[in-house]
Order: sequence, then structure tokens, then C-alpha cells
Amino acid sequence: MKRILLLCLLAGFLVSCGSSRQTSNKTVIKSSRSSSPAKKADMIVSHAKGFVGTKYKFGGTSRNGMDCSGLVYVSFLEQDISLPRISRDMAKKGKRIQLGQVSQGDLLFFQTNKNRRVINHVGLVVESSRGNIKFIHSTTSRGVIISSLSESYWNNAFVEVRRII
Repeated sequence: MKRILLLCLLAGFLVSCGSSRQTSNKTVIKSSRSSSPAKKADMIVSHAKGFVGTKYKFGGTSRNGMDCSGLVYVSFLEQDISLPRISRDMAKKGKRIQLGQVSQGDLLFFQTNKNRRVINHVGLVVESSRGNIKFIHSTTSRGVIISSLSESYWNNAFVEVRRII
């Protein structure tokens, strides 16, 4: 019984944010509460920062537990922007931009499982200054944290950046 439980936990950690729930591929942008894209980005990031310290929970979207795509999903939804719930589906939305063009509110996508070459992690840019890009995300080991793209693990796993707003 302990072996089965251990195998289930290990499988959950390896999957990370690559949830397999069915979602709509529609991106719905409703009337906004704030007018400019910069103000929207600031509000989205501010909402996401409210979850710093929240533990990781696969499929989680609340202060009781959060996964990476759940964090991005609820933060954008706070500004009436509906995104798919899964990171690999989010990576099909918005406009792909160059890393040098990144700004607050953009989404960074990663491949953290080298055995499966698919996007399975997403982070929200909170700050970009002189090439130093900081992003908020939820990790299986530390929950919701702010990291830097200059950290070797995240730099090596980085795939692309997309702008939604």
C-alpha cells in the first residue's frame, strides 16, 4: 500500500502542471475593469502576488492550493480575461514575442520534463528590468514563488513568451 501511495505521489510531481482536463480553446475577453493594457497587467500581477506562499496543489485554483496554470488562470480571470486552464493550451493563445520585448503581464512557458517535449509549466512576468526577468509561478516543491529567468533551471527549461493583453 505504501508503494502504491509513493508511486502516485511521484507521478503527480512528474506531471507538474500538465493537467489533462478538457478545456475550451476559446479566449474570451469581456469588458474590462481597467482601460490600458499596462494597468490590466499591473492588476493581474498584483492579484497573483496575493498567492505568494500558497502551497502547491495539482489542479488547485485557491489559497488552499494552487498549480502554475491555476495561478495564471485565476489572475487573468480577475480582469475578465478567460484563458484555457492548462499551460500547454495557454501557450497557443496571444501573440508570441521575443524575450527582449517581454514586459509585466506576459506569460513564460517551460518544458520541465525532458522525457516529454511538451510545455507543462507557465509563469507570469512580474518585472522586467535590464534583461532581468522575474516571474511568479507555482512549483511542486515550494508552492507559489517569484523566480528569475536567469536561474539556470528556468533558463534551460524556457521555451517561449506570449503576450495576452
